[in-house]
Amino acid sequence: MEEQKALFEQIRSKLIEKEKLVTIGKMMSTEAIKYNESVFAFISKNGNMVFKFGKSFDPDAQDFESVPFNPFKNKGPLEGWFEVSFSQHELWESLTHEALSIIQKK
Repeated sequence: MEEQKALFEQIRSKLIEKEKLVTIGKMMSTEAIKYNESVFAFISKNGNMVFKFGKSFDPDAQDFESVPFNPFKNKGPLEGWFEVSFSQHELWESLTHEALSIIQKK
């Protein structure tokens, strides 16, 4: 889990340096990345990265694997949030930029 957190923090630090409205945040008691006070990416408790790609995102149409993020036992997944495993960590930085661009358009 230390490797996942270190990579997440590196990605977040780079973004904070480049983007004026990107800040540190929290989501579900874990470290997150915020844009203009809205969380758009965070690291899950199991060491994967979770991105807010929006309701229209189709995981089957992508060239990477993601699953709808569902931290609940008795509810459905969080709408518009998708989890990408650490096995695909080489994509995390570009996916963070993608999630940022989506939230910036809103």
